[in-house]
Amino acid sequence: MATTVEPAADQAKVVLPVGGMTCAACSARVQRTLEKTPGVAAANVNLMTHSAAVTFDPAQVTAVALVERIRATGYEASLPREEETAARAQVAQDAALDQDYRRLVREAGAALAAGIVAMVLSMPVMAAHAAHQVTDPFMRWSMRVIDPVVRGVVPWLYALPTTVVSWTLLVVTAAVMLTAGRGFYVRAWQGLRHGATDMNTLVALGTGAAFLYSVVATVWPQLFLRRGLAPDVYYEAVIIIIALVQVGHALEARAKRETSSAIRALVDLQPAVARVVRDGVEREVPVAEVRGGDEVVVRPGERVAVDGVVVRGESAVDEAMLTGEPIPVAKHAGDAVAGGTVNRTGALVIRATTLGEASVLARIVAMMREAQSSRAPIQRLADRVSAVFVPSVLVLSVVTFAAWWMLDPAGGVVRATAAALAVLIIACPCAMGLAVPTAVMVATGRAAQFGALVKGGDALERASRVDTVVFDKTGTLTRGAPAVVATEVAAGWDAAEVRRLAASVEALSEHPLAAAVVRGAVGADAMVEEFSSVTGEGVRGRVGGRSVVVGNAAMLHREGIVGSIPTAVAQDWTARAWTPVLVAIDGQWAGALALADAPKEESAPAVAALRARGVEVVLLSGDVQATADAVAAALGIPRALGGVRPEGKVQAIRELQATGRVVAMVGDGINDGPALAQADVGIALGTGADVAVEAADVALMRGDPRTVVDTLALARHTLRITRQNLFWAFIYNVVGIPVAAGVLYPAFGLLLSPILASAAMAFSSVSVVSNSLRLRRFAPVSS
Repeated sequence: MATTVEPAADQAKVVLPVGGMTCAACSARVQRTLEKTPGVAAANVNLMTHSAAVTFDPAQVTAVALVERIRATGYEASLPREEETAARAQVAQDAALDQDYRRLVREAGAALAAGIVAMVLSMPVMAAHAAHQVTDPFMRWSMRVIDPVVRGVVPWLYALPTTVVSWTLLVVTAAVMLTAGRGFYVRAWQGLRHGATDMNTLVALGTGAAFLYSVVATVWPQLFLRRGLAPDVYYEAVIIIIALVQVGHALEARAKRETSSAIRALVDLQPAVARVVRDGVEREVPVAEVRGGDEVVVRPGERVAVDGVVVRGESAVDEAMLTGEPIPVAKHAGDAVAGGTVNRTGALVIRATTLGEASVLARIVAMMREAQSSRAPIQRLADRVSAVFVPSVLVLSVVTFAAWWMLDPAGGVVRATAAALAVLIIACPCAMGLAVPTAVMVATGRAAQFGALVKGGDALERASRVDTVVFDKTGTLTRGAPAVVATEVAAGWDAAEVRRLAASVEALSEHPLAAAVVRGAVGADAMVEEFSSVTGEGVRGRVGGRSVVVGNAAMLHREGIVGSIPTAVAQDWTARAWTPVLVAIDGQWAGALALADAPKEESAPAVAALRARGVEVVLLSGDVQATADAVAAALGIPRALGGVRPEGKVQAIRELQATGRVVAMVGDGINDGPALAQADVGIALGTGADVAVEAADVALMRGDPRTVVDTLALARHTLRITRQNLFWAFIYNVVGIPVAAGVLYPAFGLLLSPILASAAMAFSSVSVVSNSLRLRRFAPVSS
């Protein structure tokens, strides 16, 4: 069943900004803390959006208390500002990401520059100890490759006392640690105070231990020399590790901003000002100052400033941002328009209706932000691993040090320290924390671009497993209104003329089918005389001096008119469940019109695409079985159930679920509400005004059934990307940590330098985010 969680009547929901989270261990700790808080019904902590969505009972706990609970874990939290809309919150989030990205670039650039200087300065120190054993593989490579270059460019550097160079390196390294690396140590200390460990703990311990080791080698080099070992210093390693980790964070911040590009594009659609007519004067005012009932002028080529109803003018409006439909929609007086859409041709005057957070655009942005803050069930695996990951790495680092110390007496503390540092540095819980939310963010944004609003990672994951799609008929696969689908005329009569005369008389009728007859004709005559109707049978009148009778067989029999539809045609229409409307002119049977709720042009391709993907398709309808069978046959649906009431649709879905099927129900979101809620995934088709279909997991912004195909295909692709992310995040650590510990050394003599370990750690997070960004290239069939 659909599991979209909405707050109960006695519950409240709040989205709290959470700062200081840097990896999966951070978000998992906040998640566990909130879930254990009395009164909390549900909590979703998202590392990507740095937020916590909490559903709680105000009688047991307050939002202020939730903020304090988060702060007690060592992370920053605050209440959302009451006046902050979803759009403003998105703008603030993007600004914060931009600021964070620029800061990281500055710090990484400064640290890299300092690292290059430190590398150059360290060459004389390593050369002075060349007679002793240099154990670090990166340092050995540096002496072979970099040392000759430095000697050729700055030979005077080698004349300086090594003590002076070492102390200079100590000062430079300390300066980098206090500036570019300060955040690692501050957050690690805060976590330690609250009994928490995370990525900052690993980086702080690794670089801190390397720095302290180097200080000992600088101040007391005799401790190493007496054992025949070079007093290696890791100053340049500390600096470059900090630089590479910050480079990884900078690239990660940049990629994070790209994952929310779809929301940002929607926010940018809102015009800043509106042209309002007040007291007969047209003036520009900020959109926030537009009031309900104001008349707003929209010129050709401009974006509609607010939601409203057309009062005057005609135009074609591009609603692609709302529905994904590329063809502009004709708008006339009385038609609704949405803010952010583009007026293409004529000038319009609209009356403002829904404003601010109630507007269509604002609701879409709010839904997307909520969806991107949600958690997919597959995230639980990463959470369980993250809970024990950092403590396990710390233990492995100690074990690695002890193993090298005991098994390699020649390398001693130097090689043991290098291996232990490499284990600390290469371990990366960040990739595990980013694996799922990055994919969910990109996927929900891409879905919105082709007109599907997916309500979170849970719905997306369930949609990926759907193997049966149940369609409601009316308005979902069909147009939802009867139309003339065929015309049969007697010899000597013109079909267009028969339709015109019939429409002229039906224009005065209030029967539901009359409007379909009128829509199916061109040039109906407004001058109708002697009009009358017979309830349940039909209408009669005179048009242009000609007697016209329109109705069923009983009506023509009443009028004494002989003639009817040919038997073969009648049987064909009956098989198709078409409704015949008979037309007699001047006392003679002239022809018949076939009325039906015709399938949409996109329905058959949508059904074919689903079946080609191995998805079973079922049609449910409240119409009689014959009508349901006819529509199913026309669309290629093998199974149809007719005469089904709303409660019967729920039962039909339960029966499918009882056989092990994962069912998606597609309906209009109104009378199909119970069935949408019962299905594993509820999908509501609608227009831009129907974005808040509460019973559905997915709200489609246009009535194109092919969007269902796109949504399910994107969900499957997203699950595949998510699994790839988790695989690489886990396999990176499973392979990388043992290599850093030195398991390949006995067989291949291969060791991993802490510097190379830091580069690998930075790459792991960036690779996961980059893989998720591939979802932006998903190509829907409905566009």
